[in-house]
Amino acid sequence: MKDKLDVKTTILLSFGFFASMILWSVYNAYVPVILRENFAASGFVIGLIMSIDNFFGVVFQPLFGRMSDRTRTRFGRRLPFLFIGIPVCAVLFSIIPHMTALWAFMGVVIVFTFVMGVWRTPAVSLMPDLTPGPFRSQANGIVNLTGGVGAVLAFAGGGVLFELGGFPLPFLVSAIISLGALAIVAIFIREPEYPPLPPKEEDKSQTLTAFFKSFSIDLNIQEKKSFILILSAIFFWFMGYNTIETFFSLYAIATLGITAGQASILLAVIGAGVVLFAIPCGFLGAKIGRRKTIFIGIIGMSALFIPMMFITNIWIIRGILFLCGIFWACININSLPMIVRISGPMKIGLFIGYYYLFSFSAQLITTPIYGLILDFVGNYKSLWVYALVTFILAGICLFFVRHGEEEPKPVS
Repeated sequence: MKDKLDVKTTILLSFGFFASMILWSVYNAYVPVILRENFAASGFVIGLIMSIDNFFGVVFQPLFGRMSDRTRTRFGRRLPFLFIGIPVCAVLFSIIPHMTALWAFMGVVIVFTFVMGVWRTPAVSLMPDLTPGPFRSQANGIVNLTGGVGAVLAFAGGGVLFELGGFPLPFLVSAIISLGALAIVAIFIREPEYPPLPPKEEDKSQTLTAFFKSFSIDLNIQEKKSFILILSAIFFWFMGYNTIETFFSLYAIATLGITAGQASILLAVIGAGVVLFAIPCGFLGAKIGRRKTIFIGIIGMSALFIPMMFITNIWIIRGILFLCGIFWACININSLPMIVRISGPMKIGLFIGYYYLFSFSAQLITTPIYGLILDFVGNYKSLWVYALVTFILAGICLFFVRHGEEEPKPVS
């Protein structure tokens, strides 16, 4: 691995994340609406069903991340998970809107969300595998730029497709695009060679006890404190962001009087902000520090949630959502490199698994919690109050973090 940022390779490997983003964006935009319109689900039931993927994330992300750390095949240690997982997900995703019985709908959703959990952490782990530490904020900016393009395509393109053909068309087209993204990764990405596990280690890995011992976090007390605090911050800001993403379509339909397709297009504005500022936010993190850049994002988003409680003008909301995308890029692009910096090179997949453990735990509990609040208050503007509280809690946790920055790069 050379001591520089390989922009071309970073763009190509990011298509794995692109596939994940385009599927999840369509899923989050339309599955709540399907549940409400086709099955008359309450806010609590919608939140509960939308947390299924997060349950699998909590249980399996560290597991499959660690499994990929220890996998050795001729295709690499991460790619085999993508080769199996993405095609299965594409097939399942395309049939979700065709399920007319609730039990069938739930069956497909459960299997789909489980298989997504199999390959997401290995896909994200490709970036730190192929990128030197000092350049991971910039590389993550490129990855999130590509993922942001996927989100914009999903929301804006999905909205147009919805207007043309109802629910089935966005799901089918997104499934096809995810297979195209996999083809790009398969053709152009070659993983670095890792030495085989020592024979002794390989024998030990056959026992369940030894395998789970490999999940230990070998950090000193101060590093462990920072690690727990940054994970806690991740937990809180994902509580807020995922609730917005999940309930925004219902908020927009009820408060702004627009259709599900128009709501999806409106939500694409956040993705546009992420796309345009993903790379600058990565460079900003490298320049002034990841922690400071994340603070800028938390303060900016918190300030923007306040006017969203009162404003109903679509054009003003578009501007606010665009700014939210910029500030979300500051947060999301620089948090993962902080986790990887603390991990060390041999447990990257495991620590990224812990990142998803906390982000998915947040998403697991937040949609049912807010669903209950919504059922109680009956006002979708409560969405922004809820998000504001969670981002303030995230900022408090981040304030005490002291690790996760790169050492200054020596001048050559």
